[in-house]
Amino acid sequence: MSPRPSVAVITDSSCDLPPEIASAHDIIVLPFTIRIDGKEYRDQVDLDTDQFMHRMVESESLPTILPPSVQAFQHAFLDAAETHTEILCIVSSSKLSGSFDAANAAAMHLAKNSHVEIVDSLNTTYGLGFQALRAANLAASGANARDIAVTLNAELNRYHVVFFVEALDHLRRGGHIGKAATMVGSFLQLRPLLRIDEGQIVPYERTRTRSKAMDTLAEFAGSTGIPEEIAVIYNSTPEDAMEVAGNAGALTPDREVVVAQLGPVITTHIGPDVLGMVIKERLGD
Repeated sequence: MSPRPSVAVITDSSCDLPPEIASAHDIIVLPFTIRIDGKEYRDQVDLDTDQFMHRMVESESLPTILPPSVQAFQHAFLDAAETHTEILCIVSSSKLSGSFDAANAAAMHLAKNSHVEIVDSLNTTYGLGFQALRAANLAASGANARDIAVTLNAELNRYHVVFFVEALDHLRRGGHIGKAATMVGSFLQLRPLLRIDEGQIVPYERTRTRSKAMDTLAEFAGSTGIPEEIAVIYNSTPEDAMEVAGNAGALTPDREVVVAQLGPVITTHIGPDVLGMVIKERLGD
């Protein structure tokens, strides 16, 4: 059995890593809290994605989400410090959630006891997932927490996320996209494509049909440089996700395209019937 890495890798549940993949790479995932119909649930602990999707459709009000608290990060850091000498924590974009601030506050309380490096991913969903996996692989190779943080920060531009939504209402209500963009999408009945850029959700392109939007995802995959890995993300249309993954497979013949379901954190922001693609760009030789 190989020795446990000296660096613990911690992230939050907006990464959308399947539990079996996180566990296989010794990645600790802290859950967001979901509030829906007056009750609170821990993401993927008390409520899985399928249960959440059902409740969201049936609910009369939009759910809300809360990032892991300062106390949750403190407990995670203390637990990790019992079996690791250092901690690398990479969390969802500071421009989309409060995870980064909470993690920093927790790390300040432990400064004398444990070495903790906090990285703002400027990303979310499987873009963050790919980054957490990168951190875990670096930790497994023997890199220390500081070097991992430096590498992750230097490679932020390797990860590209684009997706399309059927409506912009969820994004508008959450304050993540401007009212003008919402009006254009509604009046013209367009399916807007959006992307994560410098940690924020911004317009990318607009299409009139779902099939054209799916074609545009494929075009996006070929426009970001040579992909090292690809993930197709969805929340309620697995058949469409499998179709996009099949079309994208030729771009990474040595790596299987990951198909991952968006969890409650991202779905709360962007609503149902979402389909997207995450590209991890290949490093130059």
